[in-house]
Amino acid sequence: MSKWVADKYDYSKLLGLIKERKLRQEDLAREIDMNPATLNLKLNNKSEFNQSQMSRICIVLGISLTSVPDYFFCEAT
Repeated sequence: MSKWVADKYDYSKLLGLIKERKLRQEDLAREIDMNPATLNLKLNNKSEFNQSQMSRICIVLGISLTSVPDYFFCEAT
């Protein structure tokens, strides 16, 4: 893997915000027009989010552009 791309990301902050908004992964998936299984794969590092998907999630959850790295680009330890 490139030194510029993490092998895995830690989505715990994103998962916490989903819970804080009283949503289930299935609810969020439907809001962003994504299959719930696909969202689950992405949150478990089996697939990657693209810019459009991240943007839609940010809109639904109220994540500001400046906070995107905090939710989508935290390297897993």
